[in-house]
Amino acid sequence: MSEYARRPLPPSLYADTARAAVTTPPLDGDKRASIAIIGGGFTGLSTALHLAEQGADVVVLEAHEPGWGASGRNGGQVNPGLKHDPDRVEADFGPELGRRMVELSWNAPNVVFDLVRRHQITCEASQTGTIRAAYTPGSGAEVQASFEQNACRGMPVELLDPAGLAAATGTRRYLRALLDRRGGHVNPLGYARGLAQAAMQAGAVIHGSSPATRVWRDGGRWNVRTPTGTVSAEKLVLATNGYTDDMWPDLRRTIVPVYSGIVASEPLPEDVARDIFPLRSSLYELGKVTVYYRLDASNRVLMGGRCQQSPVDSANQMQFLIRYTHRLWPQLRHVKFTHGWNGQLAVTMDHYPHIHEPAEGVLVCLGYNGRGVAMSTAMGPQLARRVLGGKASEIDMPITNLKAIPFHGLWKTAVAARITYGRIRDYLNV
Repeated sequence: MSEYARRPLPPSLYADTARAAVTTPPLDGDKRASIAIIGGGFTGLSTALHLAEQGADVVVLEAHEPGWGASGRNGGQVNPGLKHDPDRVEADFGPELGRRMVELSWNAPNVVFDLVRRHQITCEASQTGTIRAAYTPGSGAEVQASFEQNACRGMPVELLDPAGLAAATGTRRYLRALLDRRGGHVNPLGYARGLAQAAMQAGAVIHGSSPATRVWRDGGRWNVRTPTGTVSAEKLVLATNGYTDDMWPDLRRTIVPVYSGIVASEPLPEDVARDIFPLRSSLYELGKVTVYYRLDASNRVLMGGRCQQSPVDSANQMQFLIRYTHRLWPQLRHVKFTHGWNGQLAVTMDHYPHIHEPAEGVLVCLGYNGRGVAMSTAMGPQLARRVLGGKASEIDMPITNLKAIPFHGLWKTAVAARITYGRIRDYLNV
């Protein structure tokens, strides 16, 4: 048995509360398929589901179990959009492709919630909106610009002033915010497990505890070796995101893996939950260091943000998130925080998701920059279209060449310094 097969799911609130995992036995021996997918997170699972629904013979190889990585450990926020506003996207990629990128990205939450409804996925799904909140005049101007760009494109957005924000969030911290009703939240591990079940019911095969250790081309087919077998496929999809290693040359150096951490409280009484966050949306702040939060189905506060760049497994290791919760809602000072955990997301230098085709028959998609629940799900149909022979021009994201990040080996030190600097500036409101 491989080392990976013995690694349990990291501790988290989701590990304790999500629906049961599906059975995904390790690959045993040699197998042939039309398409092999490496990575059992949202990207790989959504792609497998949409391929299988079209009759494709697809095998997913996951090093641990579906949702083991950041897909099963993130904040659960299903947020619309990209890092950049629509005007910037269209300026960067032109009016035609840019418009399609905007439509795909800002509609991405609807893809998630439609899949949840269609496949009856048990994952505490709640389409109660996403709030993008500002607490400085500068970030307030950014929110205003975002609202105007979204509204002129007919998006279902609202601008919240301080009074409206206080009513929606139970805190007077914020000056202005954008509310997009398409967003919301899920239990991400439950969602990943539900996607895995849906993909298998559609005909996909998923092997857990099957890390890809080598990839090579032979006789016009791609071969993927694991500790217990080999898959031979006509086409290959790499969907490893923040856990990308050196299996494919230079791919790891195209993204920066950044840890994001979450603390979760004990369940709050209903009247307290209603007082602190009556809208029950997901919220993320426009700050130097990202902070995001929501209430789950059991009225727990889930407070998240950038954290130390190494694994944590206790709320005590992220006291700064607990202190920030108290800053927003002083009435929670005596509430116990029962869980704390983190995981690695992938950040790209331009803050756009990246699709690459580094060799014939190989497709890569990674780098969601903190918007992975919605965007990685929405990329599934896009990748499936390309794998099944769709033209590159038909994909609603650009397909680009691999480009390594300069001085990539220094990323841990640089990220840690940037987080510390940003947290100081956020504390000072500058």
